[in-house]
Amino acid sequence: MTTAEPQAALQRYYALHARLYDATRWSFLFGREAILRPLLHLEPPRRILEVGCGTGRNLKSLKKHFPNAEITGVDLSADMLEVAGKKVPGVALCQRAYDAPLRGDFDLVLCSYALTMFNPGWQAAIEAAAQDLRPGGIMAVVDFSHTKFDFFRRWMGVNHVRMEEHLWPVLQEQFEVVYHGCQSAYGGLWEYGMFLGKKR
Repeated sequence: MTTAEPQAALQRYYALHARLYDATRWSFLFGREAILRPLLHLEPPRRILEVGCGTGRNLKSLKKHFPNAEITGVDLSADMLEVAGKKVPGVALCQRAYDAPLRGDFDLVLCSYALTMFNPGWQAAIEAAAQDLRPGGIMAVVDFSHTKFDFFRRWMGVNHVRMEEHLWPVLQEQFEVVYHGCQSAYGGLWEYGMFLGKKR
C-alpha cells in the first residue's frame, strides 16, 4: 500500500464526516482543553501550528488563549478546512499531509487526536514537528493511547485510528519530557494520553 492510498481514504472519510464532526466527536475526544492548561503558565507562544486541525475546534481555543499569536492549521481534508475557515477567521490554513516541515520556527506545535490516524505517517509528522519547532519550543499531544479490548481496537481501526500505545516512546525519545500521562475513558474501555515535550 502506498502512502497516497490511506491519505485518499482519509479524505473520503472526512468528506462524509466534516459537517457532523463537532456534533459527534465530543464524547470521544477527551483532554483537548486539559492539554492547553499547562501552556497558560509558560511564556505565551508567538507562533503556533496545529497539525490535523480538522474543523478548527482547537484553533478557536488557541486563538482565545493566545490572542496575539500567529496561528496556522494544517490538515489533509479540504472539507474539514472549509468548516474551520468559517469557524475561525484570521487563522492561516494549509491543506496538505504533514509529512515534511513547514519551516515555520514555531513556539508550539499541537497534535490533538491526529497522530493515531496517520497510518502510515505518524513518525514523519513527529519528525516534521521537531524540525518546525524552535529550540525550547513545546510539542503538545493529546490522543488515543490503547485499549485492552480487541473488538474496540478493531472498530477504531475501521475508523482509521491505531490504538497500540505506539506514539509515546517515539515522542519521549524525540523531545525532553515535560509531562506524560494516560487516563481512562468510559470505565477503562480505552486510555487516552497527554504529552508535553520541549525541543532540545
